[in-house]
Amino acid sequence: MSERIVDVAAGLILRPDGQLLLGQRPEGKPWAGWWELPGGKLEPGETVLQALARELGEELGIEVTQAVPWVTYVHVYPHTTVRLAFCQVTGWQGEPRGLENQQLQWVDPARAGEVGDLLPATLPPLRWLQLPDTYGISAIGGRAGLPDFLERLERALARGLKLVQLREPGWPDGPGATSLRDALQAVLKLCHAAGARVLVNSAHPASWWRQADGVHLRWADAALLQARPELPADALVGVSTHDHAQVVHARELGADFAVLGPVAETPSHPDTAGIGWQGFVAGTRDAGLPVLALGGQSADTLAEARQHGAHGIAGIRALI
Repeated sequence: MSERIVDVAAGLILRPDGQLLLGQRPEGKPWAGWWELPGGKLEPGETVLQALARELGEELGIEVTQAVPWVTYVHVYPHTTVRLAFCQVTGWQGEPRGLENQQLQWVDPARAGEVGDLLPATLPPLRWLQLPDTYGISAIGGRAGLPDFLERLERALARGLKLVQLREPGWPDGPGATSLRDALQAVLKLCHAAGARVLVNSAHPASWWRQADGVHLRWADAALLQARPELPADALVGVSTHDHAQVVHARELGADFAVLGPVAETPSHPDTAGIGWQGFVAGTRDAGLPVLALGGQSADTLAEARQHGAHGIAGIRALI
């Protein structure tokens, strides 16, 4: 890795229909002809959002009115290392135009590669955009609670929930234990019909992870791993974390996302003090992957979570 790191603010300019703006690097610049996210280097004394607003004004002629920090990611190119502070931009004045002789194109993030060659550092945020910003966690409790849970889950799916974790460490042992596998099948059926994905907590058998859409690793289990679990290419891997070092480990494992918390005290962990938003920001420093906030989160806190760099929120009672 080169000794000097160049700090860059990069904007994911997103229209309400989900289309993303890419720019093509003009002739005469390194990587000419390749497509990238707009942005540029921080100047001395600038914050990330200040640099982003200045760069987008200079490059595109727009005035940013709404932007939030997202994921900071370090990428090593052959001759330089860049620390990319990716931000999501959802409000601006003016119509973007190429003021530096660059071509612009609105794209579907899931099909952005169709526009042409993409800068390597542009690929991770395009993948992260596919991750839902709300993550519901189960608390069924046992066989008797399943009908009520499925009703609540169905309502949550109708409201747009697209990612669910089956987490039932306290499911009763004995003859009724096999009913948890039946519960998983019922959850999978409901979620897949609604276009939602299901992750199985690592407290449960590894064979179930493949039946579902991946695994959510408890920190105790993630800490024992040095590499991502072997799963199908389209499977997701999430990791529960509680501090910055654990978030870094999740990234090094190749996880798709981490959940960090608790931000605030929760009924499920009344004796655990929350890390607060300041702790959340410290924990996600140079995270290199999306991080969801856990603990006291609901639809009402999503905007606040995003202001503090969270990809979104995770929760039990308020989300399902």
